Amino acid sequence: MTTDQDLGLHCKITRRDLLHGAAAVGVAALTPGAAAAPSVYPPVYPPAGTGLRGSHKGSFETAHQLGRENRTDFGQAERSDGTDYDLIVVGGGVSGLAAAYFYRKEQADARILILDNHDDFGGHAKRNEFVVNGRHLIGYGGSQSIDTPSAYSKVSLGLLEELAIDLDGFHQAYDKNFYQHHGLTAGVYFDQATYGRDAFVPAGFLMDSHFISLADSPLTVEQAIQAMPISEQGRNQLMVACTTRGDSISEIDLTDVGEYLSSVSYATFLRERLGVTAPDVHALLQNAPAGFFGVGIDAIPALDAMLYGLPGFNHLGIPAGRWLARSAIRMLSDPYIYHFPDGNASVARLIVRSLIPDITRAISPSDVVQARFDYSRLDRPDHNVRIRLNSTAVQVANLKEGVDVAYVTGGKQHKVHARQCVLACYNMMIPYLCPELPADQKAALKSLVKIPLMYTNVALKNWRALKAAGVGFALTPSAFHQYLMVDFPVSIGGYQFPQSTEDPMILHFAMAATEPGLAPREQHRVGRARMLAT
Repeated sequence: MTTDQDLGLHCKITRRDLLHGAAAVGVAALTPGAAAAPSVYPPVYPPAGTGLRGSHKGSFETAHQLGRENRTDFGQAERSDGTDYDLIVVGGGVSGLAAAYFYRKEQADARILILDNHDDFGGHAKRNEFVVNGRHLIGYGGSQSIDTPSAYSKVSLGLLEELAIDLDGFHQAYDKNFYQHHGLTAGVYFDQATYGRDAFVPAGFLMDSHFISLADSPLTVEQAIQAMPISEQGRNQLMVACTTRGDSISEIDLTDVGEYLSSVSYATFLRERLGVTAPDVHALLQNAPAGFFGVGIDAIPALDAMLYGLPGFNHLGIPAGRWLARSAIRMLSDPYIYHFPDGNASVARLIVRSLIPDITRAISPSDVVQARFDYSRLDRPDHNVRIRLNSTAVQVANLKEGVDVAYVTGGKQHKVHARQCVLACYNMMIPYLCPELPADQKAALKSLVKIPLMYTNVALKNWRALKAAGVGFALTPSAFHQYLMVDFPVSIGGYQFPQSTEDPMILHFAMAATEPGLAPREQHRVGRARMLAT
């Protein structure tokens, strides 16, 4: 029998888990909905689609009508394919695909239908493909990596093993020396419009970049701060925060250090404990952690800022520093190398290949990385498992025998029946899909607000300029995106990460829409509205 312990229900959920699990990756435009069943091969191969791909046009309008406008009448519901299923899964992300996978392990001949409102499966595990000068590039447009697998439950590790994902193999696939070999470091990009001049200042001490092994900065901390185009007051205060040793919280007992640092924001800690009051320093650091936490320094606890690697914690003194170092070691116990070229989209693709074997000729995970999937085979009546894209669920009704699920595709409502149903979709939608749920359960489900996170991938013809400037990772405090980085250097199977600066390269940008001054959840609400309107 599988226990809660096996499933990992005893494990803590980290902030990275929260962000990656609740992120809304991208907003807006590509192709309109396809026909219902069987699916029509899309006019654009979904992983190769450009523009905004996360919540693309056609994927969210019906859900907004249901949740925001309280629409319940979507027309006469037609039986879409005449098939009764054993299981219907609402949501074709990794969790929904895994639900189907485990259900089929228990019932090998089960008929399963997976509904998803997007034009591709995988949910937040998005795959982006480019062809530049005849070279095929693969990038991740969402869920990034298999993060800290040593903390995975037996069930999760078992799934990876059954999918033939060799975690040890990433030690060879991931080029740990790539950034150092090319002299790519971390720093800050200052733009002329905001700071009076364009400048990239190597300053890795201002940010966390433990997840990529960047080259050391060619500048000392003092040299980097002096090179920054900020006020003299700002440079002096930043210098004190980054270089002076001592103990700014000596009156706090060692056992209470964690509690204290969890109780104040990093911005408050900078002002009250380190005397960093210069507005341009706060502006410089404001969104440094946003891509990781979904909020800036006004809303993350000082403890999280320390564990993330932000500056100013030399002042804690040696005993507190040792205490925090132990926490950091626990947090960062695995190397951040378990990354397919398309992030966790390969995990989703491997599950789909297991459920629908003839979707691709690829056999091994390394083959799947480059394989082209035949989307016309996702929803075929001769398959026991079917994945129906561009289909937004609008009602899930419990019956005396089984469940009816209504969904909208191509502007028409359809209905399907199953013995059982799993809702693996956005939690906030569930109360609208199942209004019969108890009030307290609906309130809890509605309390989740997705972090408005946007990933942007740009395919460059070459990366000579990046190497010349030594840019591997850059904070961009005055730009729309809050940071950019050279893609992860992973070569798997026949896919080769570019080595020469003359080769095409993917540059990855990230932005979390924040609204400083509000509570995190309210920041996410405002940020989502702002992103949707952009």
